[in-house]
Amino acid sequence: MPMGFAWRSRKGRGWTGPAARWRAAGRRALALVAAAVWILGLWGGAGPAGPRVQAQEGAPGGAGQGAGGAAGQGNLNIQARSAVLVDATTGQELYAQNADELIPPASLAKIMTLDLVFHALEEGRLALDQQVPVSEAAWRLSVQAGLGGPSAMFLEVGERVRIEDLIRGVAVASGNDASTVLAEAVAGSEEAFVRLMNQHAAEIGMKNSVFSNSHGLPGGQQHVTARDMARLALHVLEAHPDILRYTSLKYFEWKDFAPQPNYNRLIFRDPRVDGLKTGHLSEAGYHLVATARDGDRRLVSVVLGAASDALRVGESQRLLDYGFQQFTNTRVAFGENGRQGVSVYKGARSQVTVEPATAPVVTVPKTDAGEVRTRVEMQEPLVAPLEKGQRVGTLTIEDAQGRVLRTVPLVTAQAVPRGGFFRVLWDSVRLLFRNLFA
Repeated sequence: MPMGFAWRSRKGRGWTGPAARWRAAGRRALALVAAAVWILGLWGGAGPAGPRVQAQEGAPGGAGQGAGGAAGQGNLNIQARSAVLVDATTGQELYAQNADELIPPASLAKIMTLDLVFHALEEGRLALDQQVPVSEAAWRLSVQAGLGGPSAMFLEVGERVRIEDLIRGVAVASGNDASTVLAEAVAGSEEAFVRLMNQHAAEIGMKNSVFSNSHGLPGGQQHVTARDMARLALHVLEAHPDILRYTSLKYFEWKDFAPQPNYNRLIFRDPRVDGLKTGHLSEAGYHLVATARDGDRRLVSVVLGAASDALRVGESQRLLDYGFQQFTNTRVAFGENGRQGVSVYKGARSQVTVEPATAPVVTVPKTDAGEVRTRVEMQEPLVAPLEKGQRVGTLTIEDAQGRVLRTVPLVTAQAVPRGGFFRVLWDSVRLLFRNLFA
């Protein structure tokens, strides 16, 4: 046989040709790749990954917290120290005036008190028909009201009152005595309740607010901002929509007292309005946090530090009318029927369905309703296991000028468990080469 085509091994194992040598080399290379894959994290993550960005024109598809405001605040010039208008569905600010000025809350502190009471009800720590005792501290506030002092439900020391009656007494009559009784029922003491108030304020993002009691009367360091009060109102409306059953009542009837009208006069003049709360101190001015619903839209207005009750009502009305008349909510398209399939590595299935965590709706001026666009940023690669509802991307909604109106998390619609050994092995090799040549 001609030299160069074959030769005998030294140990007499048979003839070995070039093709066989290439096959052996290939096997060795594959073994090295497998070893490298194992070392680089066969059972671990995928290594560095960057978001994939897709830009598209967001055609409205019909009528989370917002990332930005809608354009065109107009020239309202609200006659108050501070004001904010927010769309409750999108969380977008439609108007802001001195929104971060620190102002004493007055009775707006009772919105936080009611919030914590409703949390206690939902957690089973309180019940609506539960009767709780009136302390001397609460009774003293009732006596002050009888002498022409702050508002009260007119409770007697030692009597037992239903939680639901106390809620109505706070929501409608702004009873300072009722607020104290509720605080003691939730936390055991006013001091412990105040700690809960400030802890909860921090948890929901009220960055510039401090409370010193459950009712807002002067005493200690306390202040809020219009922006923080809007945030609190949005939280309450989302977490406890049943609170509107009480804040929308026009009168509070208790024992043989004459019916007490709701301090929120907007309840009587605008049928769209169903909450939330007023407040007043001489050093703070007149406050009103209002909410109104018109069709499928809900707005929250905040007016702090107006010069009179009539002015806070009128300026709140102006804000709400402005929001309903000048703006609309529009839904943007995402994927096919609001869902999109995305590839998954190392999973029991090769794809996962991704969808917006909340409805991709934005608030825009009515003149710009069709001029929004979207950007999709997707975490890549997606590697199993994935939990249902896990955030894997972001849908950013912008106006025609590129200003961010809102960001909506993109989450998985179902869980994807880890795949079998060979699926993980194969996808690990794919990811290795993907990262090498990315």
